[in-house]
Amino acid sequence: MSDTKNTPAHEAVKPANFLRAIIERDLEAGTYAHRPFGGTPGDAAHHAAGQPDPAKVRLRFPPEPNGYLHVGHAKSICLNFGLARDYGGVCHLRFDDTNPEKEEQEYVDAIEEMVKWLGWDWNAFGTPHLYYASNYFDFMYRAAETLIERGQAYVDEQTPEEMRANRGDFTTPGTNSPFRDRTVAENLARFREMRDGRHADGSMVLRAKIDMASPNINLRDPAIYRIRRATHHNTGDKWCIYPMYTFAHPIEDALERITHSICTLEFEDQRPFYDWLLENLADAGLLAHPLPKQYEFGRLNLSYVVTSKRKLKQLVDEKHVSGWDDPRMPTLAGMRRRGYTPAAVRKMADDTGASKTNAWIDYSVLDIALRADLEEQAPRAMAVIDPVKLKLTNYAEVFGSAEHREPCSAPAHPHHPELGQRSFSLGPELWIEREDFAEVPPKGFFRLFPGNKVRLKYGYVIECTGCEKDADGSVTAVTATVLPDTKSGTPGADAVKVKGVLTWVGVHDGVAAEIRLFDRLFTEAQPDAGGRDFLSVLNPGSKKIVQGYLEPSLAHAPPEARYQFERHGYFVTDRLDHRADAPVINRITGLRDSWAK
Repeated sequence: MSDTKNTPAHEAVKPANFLRAIIERDLEAGTYAHRPFGGTPGDAAHHAAGQPDPAKVRLRFPPEPNGYLHVGHAKSICLNFGLARDYGGVCHLRFDDTNPEKEEQEYVDAIEEMVKWLGWDWNAFGTPHLYYASNYFDFMYRAAETLIERGQAYVDEQTPEEMRANRGDFTTPGTNSPFRDRTVAENLARFREMRDGRHADGSMVLRAKIDMASPNINLRDPAIYRIRRATHHNTGDKWCIYPMYTFAHPIEDALERITHSICTLEFEDQRPFYDWLLENLADAGLLAHPLPKQYEFGRLNLSYVVTSKRKLKQLVDEKHVSGWDDPRMPTLAGMRRRGYTPAAVRKMADDTGASKTNAWIDYSVLDIALRADLEEQAPRAMAVIDPVKLKLTNYAEVFGSAEHREPCSAPAHPHHPELGQRSFSLGPELWIEREDFAEVPPKGFFRLFPGNKVRLKYGYVIECTGCEKDADGSVTAVTATVLPDTKSGTPGADAVKVKGVLTWVGVHDGVAAEIRLFDRLFTEAQPDAGGRDFLSVLNPGSKKIVQGYLEPSLAHAPPEARYQFERHGYFVTDRLDHRADAPVINRITGLRDSWAK
């Protein structure tokens, strides 16, 4: 079934949280009402010439294009785009591409794809709001020179080690740089030399001139520009100096007229510099009031995963996984390939709310949302994952010929009769699960053992007569007889009472498939807790590949088609490897939490 009914536009307004309270307060107070917007990002003069902003609020999701988005990013995406949707605003997708050495177009494309996959769109009021920090480099340079001219920035030629030593710590104030009191003219000249490539990488930086004794270490003359010779994915070799993220980020927000800049908690200590910079640039006439305000929320940490880019890269580089989109990875690309639905990821993000503290969320919260979505939308099918042959020895006698195929059918979905029936047929040989036969059954075993009767689901009652073995004593086939006039849905269906019901696939019409049984990548809820080597708790059973059989209704399934395999769980046809003539199926999740204690 389609996922369109669960698109963000159709989701209910979410419960209150502190960010919603802030936005509602600002809307009620008219904090951002009637502010002009120039139609595109720009400085104060640009926006002053614009029209009243049609967006009541402006938010942004600002990823750095240096890796693939993961489940933690999904929280921020859904929070920002969701708040914009709920309050008549717009959310910008902005690439914070100020670090040319780590950023690539590949990541830009992947991020755009994943935001769209989650169901969000950066087009609003007839305009696409897709932006790049690198497109603001000219303005950022102008802003830096303005700070120099105002005596609020200087070029520092200390070594990185000297700067670190002179910064002080939480109990000791910093020491002023010997270059701190250069004249404006000297600083402008040096900064322009930096721009013109006349100095080596790392030989000097531009620093904001604030207070080296500030109790907030982030206000102790932070670096705002550095020399870095590297080709940029967007601007090429135009620049050899690049702004620091903490300098670029507030400027980007102001140029785009962001109202509420929502960050994770690690940026809380940076907020005073965010405000200092914007207030001074607005005072200089470069930026327009009202200025953006930064707010912080707690990061989402999901159990049984790691989200550090360094650690995820290590998993890929050392071949512990097949790539960034390996279905065991917590990247959105991996989750998509695993078969997770956008609606389930959005629901998890919404259900975990927005708080002022970082929180660990159990993986089961995501799987609960996933099962609820798949239960509603996934068509049903039968599949045999660990097959052994079942021979119906009296089949020809009951049906008149061994070549006869007895038609059977079942609902495509038990709650959606409009989807119709799926068809398959009974033959003299079937595939059943190996675990469904026991020569000597344990107590409480109601499936096949000599003398016991079970029902073939949607088919007939059969009675087990024994098994066939190879020279090593391994069971190669189970034998049984069909009880006539016991077909499901016929008057004789209840004539024979049984306790066991087996899923099955016909040998004659079953579809052979590679089935990939995925599980959690780590055996511990917090893989890197206490400095532990996270690789030491890799789950050796996180991926198993088996050859199984599917009912014929899946013979022409397209990639990314999700199903509930009756009794086994939820599965999806692999988006890359699956072909109609060579099916590849991924297990998304079981019908219940196998990790529950």
